Amino acid sequence: MTEGNFVDYVKMHVSSGNGGKGSVHLHREKYITKGGPDGGDGGRGGHVIVKGNKNLWTLVTFKHRRHFKAEHGAHGSKSRSTGADGADVYMEVPLGTVVRDTETNNILFEITEDGEEKIVAKGGMGGRGNWHFKSSTNQTPRYAQPGIPGEELHITLELKVLADVGLVGFPNAGKSTLLSVMTSAKPKIADYEFTTMKPNLGIVEYRDFKSFVMADIPGIIEGAAEGKGLGHYFLRHIERNATLLFLIPADSKDISQEYEILLNELRRYNAELLDKERLILISKADMLDDELMDEMRIELDKDFKGTPYMFVSSVAQLGLQELKDRLWAMLNE
Repeated sequence: MTEGNFVDYVKMHVSSGNGGKGSVHLHREKYITKGGPDGGDGGRGGHVIVKGNKNLWTLVTFKHRRHFKAEHGAHGSKSRSTGADGADVYMEVPLGTVVRDTETNNILFEITEDGEEKIVAKGGMGGRGNWHFKSSTNQTPRYAQPGIPGEELHITLELKVLADVGLVGFPNAGKSTLLSVMTSAKPKIADYEFTTMKPNLGIVEYRDFKSFVMADIPGIIEGAAEGKGLGHYFLRHIERNATLLFLIPADSKDISQEYEILLNELRRYNAELLDKERLILISKADMLDDELMDEMRIELDKDFKGTPYMFVSSVAQLGLQELKDRLWAMLNE
């Protein structure tokens, strides 16, 4: 999947079908002079339905199609014949999609399971035909119900990436490089900030044919919770991750301060993110010798206050199997 095809936010217009009109018909047949009312009911209008599809990773299918309209129900007819229901329209979305009412910004529902279906715009009911209104005092009613109009609304689809592990860090911290060596994903890697503009997903293969999903989230900058940099466009993807992996390069000016800034941005965006399990990775550890690593451990033990951390190097393949073991244990506790 190329970055240009990764679409995680789109506004749509949906409208369901109107219900068909009930029929006003009086039975006419040879030798039956007063057959009475026999107008049938109108058909139901079609629904607009959102359906989860585990094989989709992006909302790109909605990039050039912003309107979805279901069919109207057919009108009732003679002999108490009910009109056909309008055909439903399906919008297939990736798992982790949130559907909001654009005008109120309220969440209508979320799609998290494959095959899960939710009606976003309900089709109008068909009107009842005149035979329903026959009574002892009104033998030949010459009226029927009109169909109920369908619903029309503007919605926003918002994708939050579903992954077991989310990589969190400043731009150019080495997240894409780690993802490329831990998985078969091929993210864009370069020596400048904001190389990654969209989340990348990769499957980490573990022992005995087990696996888990890792997501490389675009880099955080200070003030991201207020929308600076890529703002909410990446922070919302972290909400779905079971475990957060904080990446801080060994050559950072102040590792502890960098970690606190990352924590603070998550806290300001959504304090519940801090309830997730987390592991700190000191990346680019191939730059350190054993003596310097031991000195850093003494400081980090005090600064991280019990939060687990590890030294790894994507380039030198240092500590990667141990990292897989650690993550698997965290995900399956």
